[in-house]
Amino acid sequence: MKAITYTEYGLPEVLQLRELEKPEPKENEVLIRIRATRVNYGDILARRFGSVTAKEFNMPGILLLPARLEFGIRKPKKHILGNEFSGVVEAVGKEVKRFKAGDAVFGYRGQSFGAYAEYLCMPESGLVTHKPSNMSFEEATLIPYGALTALSHFKKVGIQPGQKVLVNGASGGIGSAGIQLAKYFGAEVTGVCGTPKLAFVQALGADKVIDYTKEDFTQNGEKYNLIYDILGSSSFDKCQASLTPDGIHLFASFKVKQLFQMIRTSKSGGRKVICVLSSENLEGLNFIKELVEAGKFKTMIAKRFSLEETAEAHRYYESGKSTGNVVISVG
Repeated sequence: MKAITYTEYGLPEVLQLRELEKPEPKENEVLIRIRATRVNYGDILARRFGSVTAKEFNMPGILLLPARLEFGIRKPKKHILGNEFSGVVEAVGKEVKRFKAGDAVFGYRGQSFGAYAEYLCMPESGLVTHKPSNMSFEEATLIPYGALTALSHFKKVGIQPGQKVLVNGASGGIGSAGIQLAKYFGAEVTGVCGTPKLAFVQALGADKVIDYTKEDFTQNGEKYNLIYDILGSSSFDKCQASLTPDGIHLFASFKVKQLFQMIRTSKSGGRKVICVLSSENLEGLNFIKELVEAGKFKTMIAKRFSLEETAEAHRYYESGKSTGNVVISVG
């Protein structure tokens, strides 16, 4: 099978097309013929992980060493990137009950990666389920990571109808899912992003969009019940005046400072900081699938690349020119 591999960290050029042996499913696995995957922030970070500094690492610095040990200190241990996918089941192990050959599926690999290839094997119990019937393979592959992350975060804070929610970093995978899920849960939603992606965020259903290059949302006098910060680019100190008296500053990416703020604010009434790690599960993936089929959740493609053009897709993603999602069509 064809696959995009990398054996050293670095620029997009380290991604090389190779011919590898086609995998065989175990008794509890399904073999999936990949039809589409995507380029997301996790792929970019993993590709250049050898040079990522503690400041760039979107988690407490103390976790950087364990992460380096998992990914590889000098060279990557996992040679095929790609953690979101859609495709068709080609074969199943003899113990598999949920799937059969020919089923259209989509799913999430997490830090296992492996979707930049023509085939991959997934355990039946893994984060894989039947593809929404009203989406193409390319559209479906854009769902899992962002939607599962935002869903688990919103469940943590108990988002409620009628709340005012601001999503800071609204154009990425998590942010774009956060916009739509907050709307589904009945919130009034404001999205913050850069100029090129304003139309994209508006099309997702945001009630208001703020261009951070032209306006500081902490200075506009608006009060929010929830500020959802995707990449930790805002600070609780600066945002307190933009929160309601019982408002929450929810960090998807955080450092030690935010952890101490969470501890401190948890012991007193009023505004709170909450730092969360996502907890993806199959129940959540099936819930999102139902939202898609009910017309409550959508994805939009900015640009498509072939598997052979994966390095170019990474360059495009990192250029800042993208106005939305970058898809890799396989086969």
